[in-house]
Amino acid sequence: MSITVQQPAPHDLVGGRVLVAGLAGGAFEAQFTYRVHEGHDEVTGGFTAGDGVGGHGQFQVAVDVSGASFTLDRLLVEVFWNSPEDGAELDKIIVPVVYGPLIVPGYRVYQEYEVEPGDTLSAISQRFYGAANFYQRIVRANPQTITNPDVIHPGDVLRVPQA
Repeated sequence: MSITVQQPAPHDLVGGRVLVAGLAGGAFEAQFTYRVHEGHDEVTGGFTAGDGVGGHGQFQVAVDVSGASFTLDRLLVEVFWNSPEDGAELDKIIVPVVYGPLIVPGYRVYQEYEVEPGDTLSAISQRFYGAANFYQRIVRANPQTITNPDVIHPGDVLRVPQA
């Protein structure tokens, strides 16, 4: 029994539809469950992959999370199968993602920006949003790159979320 989630990748910036894709198989009757949540609200559903007798197959599910009442911009995407004996969630894969609509209202896409010598987050914010004080949007969209908002490095590639 195995599940491989190839999309989203850890810390991907996602919008109102989260594409969940990968390979899975070997589960009871080839039935799998997905859950997208942040501890407050969740969106769940299921899909079939493989052949139910050990074969593996690709899966791709577009999960509409736009109606969820998420309060945090950090979500978890989980994929697993349920044990027929006790309902336990088995072989669970958990992928943390960043939820763009709670960073920038109306989020649709992001632009990549390569940090140049002398750049500051405030200056980058001014350039993209017209206001220096929106730099936290860039910080929140880049948890894997920005660990201290006072320190960015030339060559860092930052995601700048756009409405």
